[in-house]
Amino acid sequence: MPSNESKLTVVGAGLVGSLLSLYLARRGHTVEVLERRADMRRETLDAGRSINLAISTRGLHALRQVGLEEEALKHAIPMRGRVIHPVKGELAFQPYGKDDSQHINSISRGWLNKFLMTQAEATGRVSIRFRQRVTQADPAAGMLTVLDEATGVTREVRDAVVFGTDGSGSAVREALQSQTDSQTLGHGYKELTIPPGEGGRFQMEKHALHIWPRGTFMLIALPNEDGSFTCTLFLPWEGPVSFATLQTPAALEAFFQEQFPDAKALIPGLVEEFFSRPTGHMVTVKCAPWHAGGRTLLLGDAAHAIVPFYGQGMNCGFEDCVVLDALLSKQADWAAAFGEFERLRKTNADAIADMAVENFIEMRDSTADPRFLLEKGVEKVLLNAFPGEFVSRYTLVSFSRVPYRLAYGVGAIAGGIVAELAKDLKRPDDVDLDRAAKLIRGRLTPFMEEHADGFRLEG
Repeated sequence: MPSNESKLTVVGAGLVGSLLSLYLARRGHTVEVLERRADMRRETLDAGRSINLAISTRGLHALRQVGLEEEALKHAIPMRGRVIHPVKGELAFQPYGKDDSQHINSISRGWLNKFLMTQAEATGRVSIRFRQRVTQADPAAGMLTVLDEATGVTREVRDAVVFGTDGSGSAVREALQSQTDSQTLGHGYKELTIPPGEGGRFQMEKHALHIWPRGTFMLIALPNEDGSFTCTLFLPWEGPVSFATLQTPAALEAFFQEQFPDAKALIPGLVEEFFSRPTGHMVTVKCAPWHAGGRTLLLGDAAHAIVPFYGQGMNCGFEDCVVLDALLSKQADWAAAFGEFERLRKTNADAIADMAVENFIEMRDSTADPRFLLEKGVEKVLLNAFPGEFVSRYTLVSFSRVPYRLAYGVGAIAGGIVAELAKDLKRPDDVDLDRAAKLIRGRLTPFMEEHADGFRLEG
């Protein structure tokens, strides 16, 4: 186990950096955290860039290890499935799992970040310094040049073990790598709000993620503790229906009236919020290396930023903390732990990055497709008819800790089985279970047996 006499510096006090510092403090280390922003617990930061969090099994497991799961769940709202909003017609509910016990949880990014910072400081081993910007870094030497933006004073941090958790635009990663494979999605996003109704009531179904799928674009909404919903509009940057075409209040209102009439009626601040809040970018980052000897390591979005359409960005980053913590118990020094961490996590991070992009297409387009709905129905029948034998990609990603790369492989096989069984069906309940058993045991079972160790992880 690495010595706890090392000087540890975490760059970034976001979700992953705050949780990581707590894990390190629990191991007896003293940790300094450098955060570029002001302290969000004392100053109101700009709204409009949150994309509410959906915490699921992996993230909850990470919180459980440091005794914080129970308190977090008090501030979370279970979402048991998707509610699909067509332009006209009935709403459709699509459950996430085989029953209500399998659900994801909507939780405020701001609340969770503040909570983790406070819990980290409460250890007595973590000090968080705000408005500290890293201007230069030497990853191999564990050296940082840091500008205190409040005073204008520059200082150097020397001979540290540095953890870069400073997000998708990471300054630590920029110093570590000459080139990063960074892909920006051709869509941006804008945050809007559905306020609570009279008496703080929810104006839509509380226990669901709401989606307005419209092909090349969509609107989503997640519930908040106070009865409001945080909505996010995802639109192409350019094109006939895009942010480029919504330049006036009249154009915006006409667009919402045509595409999202039920949502428009619930967003009184539509025009003001749309034109006053920033339009966010979404990026996928795949990079290597993640570490420099035993001096510097990237975690979270700094190592593997992903688009938000599988609800796994934070969950994946929190899982980084769990994996690193386990390695620090077994490895002799920082270099060995960092090398093994990258080996274990890189393939899994790449897998969830690819799945997140694929899920964007599903959410904005396929969720309104009758064939997709039929296949989802067949999938649910198989999940209940063959417990432990048939598993879906979504189930493994959201409701287990099975490595993402195995979930990706299962998804390809299971999806093929479902498509084959649903080909000539009119109703999911008419699926041929005898044929399903042969396909599952001929294709899926051998894959799961081959990777049995990975499937033994508990939820």
